[in-house]
Amino acid sequence: MSSKHFSPEAISERRFHAVRLRLDGVTVAETARKTGLSAPTVSAAWKAFREGGWAAVPVRERGRHKGQATSVTLPVQQALWHLVHQLPTEGAPGWTSAVLAEKASDGQDVALTQRGVEHWWQEQGLKTQPWPLEEWAGERSPRGRWYRQIIQPVWRRLPRASQRWQGGVRCVFSSQRKVYQLYFHGPRGRLWMRCFTRPPLASDYIAAFEALAGRAPAGFVFHGADMAASPEIQAWLARQPAFWLLSVPPNLATV
Repeated sequence: MSSKHFSPEAISERRFHAVRLRLDGVTVAETARKTGLSAPTVSAAWKAFREGGWAAVPVRERGRHKGQATSVTLPVQQALWHLVHQLPTEGAPGWTSAVLAEKASDGQDVALTQRGVEHWWQEQGLKTQPWPLEEWAGERSPRGRWYRQIIQPVWRRLPRASQRWQGGVRCVFSSQRKVYQLYFHGPRGRLWMRCFTRPPLASDYIAAFEALAGRAPAGFVFHGADMAASPEIQAWLARQPAFWLLSVPPNLATV
């Protein structure tokens, strides 16, 4: 049966089912047969999950009658700050600009765009850029040796971009407030983040790592905190045979 005969809610539920099947190693053809979705729809759901996590799997509402805006009004800014300090959507390590734009637009007369969120990130000092790790491979420098000895062996086990992550934790002074930011760069440098009013706890790190480990096998190049100092995190890592946390040495220049 074609997916066009299902309601949007039913399609979303079947897309979730399709992703779970694909995570279990079921082929696209077999997943399509089991869910009643077309093969292209299964592939689209799988692609959405790999690029945006569980939050990207449901079908998007069409026909929005609101206007679109890139400017961020004060009420929307308040909504954005509230959101980035909350737990992200299920199965995600943090908030993406696309999900924030959708959530912050709820109840507003004008729908905020993804570009508007990213512009707000930039203004608040929250926007980070991924490191050019592959460019370090040929460097005759401490970071070049570190990359070749530590990162490359793991990256060979993780050939797909969706398995390779990088990011860290940092303190940002934004809008006259002190913000602790956990940030993650996934495929094609897409940015995910979560903010805190105090330094993240071990449970905060573990929640984010679990989201990445859910896409296992996965590797995460991490900068900004000493994970070896946390018995809780070390115990959690010991139970993750297909998740590699690759800490950047504190004396290694990353810019």
